[in-house]
Amino acid sequence: MKKLVFLLLILTATVATKGQSRQLIESKEAIISQAVKELDSAMRAPDGELYAFGQKEKIVGEYTLQLTIRDKGDVVSVFVSDKKNADIPSQNKLKDRILKFRFSFKMPKNKDYKFNYLFTF
Repeated sequence: MKKLVFLLLILTATVATKGQSRQLIESKEAIISQAVKELDSAMRAPDGELYAFGQKEKIVGEYTLQLTIRDKGDVVSVFVSDKKNADIPSQNKLKDRILKFRFSFKMPKNKDYKFNYLFTF
């Protein structure tokens, strides 16, 4: 009986996670627009995840970063295009954190999309 209940719980969890698949966006403009919206949300005070990270790590300055995203919303590269009132340790912490950021949508396979985003702390 316990095995049956355990099996049913696993089956229910599997079905629930399949219903939460990521939305596929195919247009370059739509992909970049959605990515900017998600970054705007993550930078919004007081509960945005990147805003909270910046507060915790005491990141200061303005950073214009060129992000490259691929496949399942992964950030695969980050380059600093410009910076103001910034320091190298903050820049490196931000770059490392952005590389771990994952967007909530999927894109066409084997395609990269580059765009610039201004991070202000």
